[in-house]
Amino acid sequence: MGSNAVLQSAFKDPESGKLSSQGRLLSGFGAGVLEALVIVTPFEVVKIRLQQQKGLSPELLKYKGPVHCAQMIIKEEGLRGLWAGAAPTVMRNGTNQAAMFTAKNAFDVLLWKKHEGDGKVLQPWQSMISGFLAGTAGPICTGPYDVVKTRLMAHNRIWGELKYKGMVHAIRTIYSEEGLRALRKGLLPRLMRIPPSQAIMWVVANQITGFYERRYLQVQAAVF
Repeated sequence: MGSNAVLQSAFKDPESGKLSSQGRLLSGFGAGVLEALVIVTPFEVVKIRLQQQKGLSPELLKYKGPVHCAQMIIKEEGLRGLWAGAAPTVMRNGTNQAAMFTAKNAFDVLLWKKHEGDGKVLQPWQSMISGFLAGTAGPICTGPYDVVKTRLMAHNRIWGELKYKGMVHAIRTIYSEEGLRALRKGLLPRLMRIPPSQAIMWVVANQITGFYERRYLQVQAAVF
């Protein structure tokens, strides 16, 4: 949300101070790209490798924990191994955040007549509804990228030739071998997880930003 705010400031019209729809989409996408490359990808790789060991007896576990997993990946596959699946992760997070921030603003205007910077603070239940609805946009738009990301991150380069050569090749292979529906696998659990978490996040964020806007506008009014 911080990087999105910085990018929105950069994309605002210097004269009117307004943000276009294209600027909002680009700001969200840029925030998602930064999130994907700096934080999400390496942690997702470690998470997925650990999840693959589910059901194994302790003596058969290759990775003993998150830190050990990261160390083993770097040792066996190089530092780039922690960024396996970076391309679909960038596309997933970029598209997800672009859709989420744009949808949240649209639902606020449509449902509650709330515009950015107007000093109006939504009630928690209003933020929760807008956040929940906005949270459904991302998973619906990014399903195929999420499937491909998981497949690429699950690869272990020391097991032999990789089945998927990259994002585009993975999409083609999954489609040809498993059909179009395979690119939407996991959509239901993502819809069960992401919209509720977005609802909670936006309740907190709206209350904090609303408090700041009220204080800021009051100071401005007092000065002028």
